[in-house]
Order: sequence, then C-alpha cells, then structure tokens
Amino acid sequence: MTTLVETRYASSPEAVKKYDTTELRNEFLISNLMQKGKVNLTYTHYDRYIAGSAVPEKPLKLETIDPLKAEYFLERRELGIINVGANGAVEVDGTTYVLGHKDALYIGRGAKEVIFKSDEADKPAKFYLNSAPAHTHYPTKKVSLAEANKLELGSLETANHRTVNQMIIGGVVTTCQLQMGMTELKTGSVWNTMPAHVHDRRMEVYFYLDVPEGQSVCHFMGQPQETRHIWMQNHEAVISPPWSIHCGSGTSNYTFIWGMAGENLDYGDMDVAKITDLK
Repeated sequence: MTTLVETRYASSPEAVKKYDTTELRNEFLISNLMQKGKVNLTYTHYDRYIAGSAVPEKPLKLETIDPLKAEYFLERRELGIINVGANGAVEVDGTTYVLGHKDALYIGRGAKEVIFKSDEADKPAKFYLNSAPAHTHYPTKKVSLAEANKLELGSLETANHRTVNQMIIGGVVTTCQLQMGMTELKTGSVWNTMPAHVHDRRMEVYFYLDVPEGQSVCHFMGQPQETRHIWMQNHEAVISPPWSIHCGSGTSNYTFIWGMAGENLDYGDMDVAKITDLK
C-alpha cells in the first residue's frame, strides 16, 4: 500500500488545557512524514485541511482517500506542494512541472491525475503537501523560490531575523483559500513568528525543516494566556487550531513551511499577542 491516511478531529481550548504531553503530541504533532515510496496524509477537521508528503522512488500517484468520498483527490479540492528534497517533477493531467529544491506548485480543483516523480531514486524528491476544499478551479502554477514574494522581518538583536517567502498566496498565485510559504531564519536567529498571534478566521499547519542533526525546535501553541509546547524534530509538522498561537524557537536556526486555510485570504488578518502578555 502506497497511501497512508490518518484522521484528526478538532479539539476545544478548554479540553487542551487538560492534555498531558502524550495527548498533546497525539492530537497535534504529525511525525510520520517523508517515508520513501509512500504518500502519507493527515486529514484534519480544522477547515478540512490535509497535510502530508510524497517521496517517490518510482512514480507515485495521488489517489483519492475515503474521507473525501470523491472520485479523484482534487474533485473538490486544491493542492499546494513544496519540494524539500532533491530534484523531481509533478505530472498534472499529462503536463510535467519540474520542481527543484524549495520550489512550489499550486494545482487547482479538477485536476484528475497527479503523479510525483524523482530524478534519482536514491536521491528522491520530498514533496510536502497541503490541501484544502475549493469552490472553483484556478490554473495550476509553479512558483520557484526565486519568484516568491519576500519579506525581511525581525532582527538579529531579538533573535528572529528571517525571510518570509510568500509562494502560494494572493499576488503570486490565485487560490480559493489555500495559502503556503516558507520562512527561513538567519544564522544566529531562532525565534519564528514573534510576536505570536492568533487568527480565529484561519487554521494553520507548520512543517519544520533544515533542523540540523542533534538540534530541535520547541513549537509553542495554546491560548495566549494558557500556552503549551511541543518539541519537534526535522521534517515534522504540527496542526495549529484557529484559537491557538503559533510560534517556535530552535536550538539552531532552521526553516519552516506554513500553510493556511479558512474564511479569508488576508495574510495580515491576525490578532497579535504582546510578548509580555504570554503566559
């Protein structure tokens, strides 16, 4: 079997206050990504978002899954892909899109056949996938890392100097509700998304990469006055509910991919939590 699927249900903030470490990790951490020869998907009940991966040693087809009750995966969905491995390609209904390291691809609703490929089986592409329900079709589009809209944020003095690469987002790609991008922290900086915020109109998933061997990232979540944390390793993802802050700090600099879906496409629609108010 080449497709693995797991379902996660939504949790209230009151319930999460009572979770121990194991419960918190079981509910929000996605730790089984980037398995060779597999498409691995986690279907969440937060905005019906799907986060997953595809690591093709030989061509891998994106197949529909039971929770969708659909003839094909993108019958009522859109898909965002960022390649975090070696060079590869994604074939969409017969058209091939070459994706180098950290290149992105948006695939609109209605694409019937999606096939993942690696240039070299022993150095596979590692496709990180995000998908959300879609109300209409928008054209498939590749966005290289160089073509991303880049924001320089933070400073070395506050240990959060970073480049935000907006890749699948309004102004770069037209989508129904899916947004994706990649934030790269500079050497000497460890904090991401600080000051933290919540956006009650959108949920989010973080995927951490470029975490050096022997290092970790501590991901912070929960309500601003009732925060929790999850220690994470390279190529792990974490689900961030709409009511939760989302930020992290590593024992080294690193990169993370953010993906969002929800009620609107306003990137700046957020409620900032003052650093001194966090508890």
